[in-house]
Amino acid sequence: MLFTALTLAPVFGAPMGAAYQEGIINNGQAVEFARVIPSEQLRSGFTFISDDLRSLQSNDDLNPAFLWVIQGETLWKRALSKDNPSCENCHGESNKSMRGVSTKYPQIDPKSGDLINLEARINLCRARYQHTSALNLESDEMLGITAYVASASRGLPMNVRIDAQNREHFLKGRSLYYTRMGQINLACTHCHEENWSGKLQGETISQGHINDYPVYRLEWQKLGSLHRRIRACLSGVRAYMFPLGSKELLDLELFLGWRSSDSKIVVESPGVRR
Repeated sequence: MLFTALTLAPVFGAPMGAAYQEGIINNGQAVEFARVIPSEQLRSGFTFISDDLRSLQSNDDLNPAFLWVIQGETLWKRALSKDNPSCENCHGESNKSMRGVSTKYPQIDPKSGDLINLEARINLCRARYQHTSALNLESDEMLGITAYVASASRGLPMNVRIDAQNREHFLKGRSLYYTRMGQINLACTHCHEENWSGKLQGETISQGHINDYPVYRLEWQKLGSLHRRIRACLSGVRAYMFPLGSKELLDLELFLGWRSSDSKIVVESPGVRR
């Protein structure tokens, strides 16, 4: 058993009780929700890792994730042909044009009406404007360009907002976050809201904020996306692993982005974790 102190609900797959049904405040089209962890207690995952990992993440020359960032910069500047522009041809220097962009994803794509994350936006740009094929999720190319774009927002607070357009996706993601899953019958909240700062297999449990993705994990020996990390959690509780890029993971990513949106939770991409 992962946590001896946890009391498991008798109903498999049941959502959490009324204590986690946050109030809704309507303000025109905007919708605001109350957090379980109050703002004054919010802490970045950086504060829960060891000193050696902090040193790696804080030094771009030592951070192994920058092998992918360098690759991403090359892709950003590369024109596929004389008729197909590079990212830089449209957007210019990433550190200027992309500053703040990653803080707002996932968001609704105006043309399709679909909820998309940063990876999906990159692939939409490739299809619509570069007239080329999509990058495979978790490929080194996708991880590299995502890390390169996200790194342009380092130091800025997460800024995911909920409105009339994305509200239903948010509610689905929130429901998933508070639903017990798998043979171990745990919800995300059990680790990241009820037991943060506790220990799990020698590691300190964070509050589950997503301001450092994509992230280099020593256990992976490579960079990985948020969706890969969520799937690892699902595997850990012996639950169904939603496919990369699935609607379920996008909805959950939206909720996680919202709960990470605070002045104290700034973008640290790319992070380093055990």
